[in-house]
Amino acid sequence: MNQLHTPKASRNQETGRLSFMDPVSPQRSGRGVRGGPSRRSARRVKPSRHIFISSPCTFPTVPALKKTALMVASTALLSTFAVTPASADGKDTSDEQPKPPAVMSQVGGELLGRAGTQVKLGPGAPVLPKELTGRSWIVADAENGEVLAAHNAHWRLPPASTLKMLFADTVMPALQPKTMKYTVKDEDLAGVGEGSSLVGIKEKLTYTVHDLWLGVFLRSGNDAVHVLSSMYGGVPKTVDAMKAHAEELQALDTKVVSPDGYDAPKQVSSAYDLTLFARSGLQKADFREYCATAEAQFPGEVKKNGKRETFAIQNTNKLLTGAAGVTPYKGIAGVKNGYTTHAGNTFTGVAERNGKVLLVTVMNPSSEKAHAVYEEAADLLDWGFAASGKITPVGELVPPKSADTGSGTGKGSAAEQAKGGSAGQNGPARDASKTAAAEQGGGGAGVALGITGGVLVLLAGGVFLVNRRWPLPDLMRRRPRD
Repeated sequence: MNQLHTPKASRNQETGRLSFMDPVSPQRSGRGVRGGPSRRSARRVKPSRHIFISSPCTFPTVPALKKTALMVASTALLSTFAVTPASADGKDTSDEQPKPPAVMSQVGGELLGRAGTQVKLGPGAPVLPKELTGRSWIVADAENGEVLAAHNAHWRLPPASTLKMLFADTVMPALQPKTMKYTVKDEDLAGVGEGSSLVGIKEKLTYTVHDLWLGVFLRSGNDAVHVLSSMYGGVPKTVDAMKAHAEELQALDTKVVSPDGYDAPKQVSSAYDLTLFARSGLQKADFREYCATAEAQFPGEVKKNGKRETFAIQNTNKLLTGAAGVTPYKGIAGVKNGYTTHAGNTFTGVAERNGKVLLVTVMNPSSEKAHAVYEEAADLLDWGFAASGKITPVGELVPPKSADTGSGTGKGSAAEQAKGGSAGQNGPARDASKTAAAEQGGGGAGVALGITGGVLVLLAGGVFLVNRRWPLPDLMRRRPRD
């Protein structure tokens, strides 16, 4: 089947690399299932630039008196160089990486507001993976909300298409049933950013809501996002609703400008907030289905005989599909990846193993490996499963402000930690740096009301489902079918 429209290569392309360019580093061979010990590709050793050749001295002999004078002059000259600032041309560029702010939000625990890596290893706990280059990352228990380890968790960075998790979590409940049909108008696609990642939606063609969500989750189609936004009431209304929902989730690092994650001034989120979005979205059966679908057929053109073509689309989450030489991760069940020029590669994933469900988010790795965001996410998942029960949590994923935690307040412990960190669901969010610290020692863990319940991993038709509710009354799990 022929694809109706091929997305343009762009700064917003989800592959992280223009399709017509060769990889900058060799791809990994093999398609084994990831889930055991980390297997890293061997690091190439670059030859030294400095080659020293031994040769006879050609300088004439210098009398002792002149040698002493030359040494004194040289010492003085070197001292001058040492105390004189270097010129712009000679500036040291060895440390140009951006630094996290000194003060960050403490939502979820005081340690999560600190710069650098936060982890509390107990007896027998494995050390964190080496070569983690993400500017920000977090690994957390999806059910009880405990943050096992984090690195610059509240650093506000461009989110790329991982912001689509918030979009889906906000809009999906309003666009029901998913069999509802919509005919696309020219103005629906007018606001799609130049060079956006697209699924191939055409004006004057009709799609179901189900089709459009497949376009959002599998191909990260900004065209699908804008059509769904039109159905919701328009992009401005959608953005306002996303802002309100982010505040309700206590995702105070997030500033929404565009619903699709396309690079926009001041549009930021954090590894912590993206993990909150994923955890909230996974409460919805449709969200779980779409983010875990590996492949699907998408509607194409209508032929002269009246029959409509379809074409195959594949999920851009390579830990799910194993595409481009990435090892598929055992137990992966979603969630969303992204890439833009300013955001770099971003990824949030959920995986289950031996009854434990973990969430991981990695933002903007500096590694030159082609698929570093997936390798680092997989390494963190491996570590999290191995470290379970052997570490002290450094914080928690807070529940929504309106979640019933059993306290009768309807706010929950996270809102108490925030101490008015936001002015209400529809009010402006206050500076997240003013939120209060969590309990000392435990990092705030143990007070979160997690997502209780089970995981349904269904290996059928390329679909993997994580079965969750908020709050989860029963623990029911169905194992993968062999």
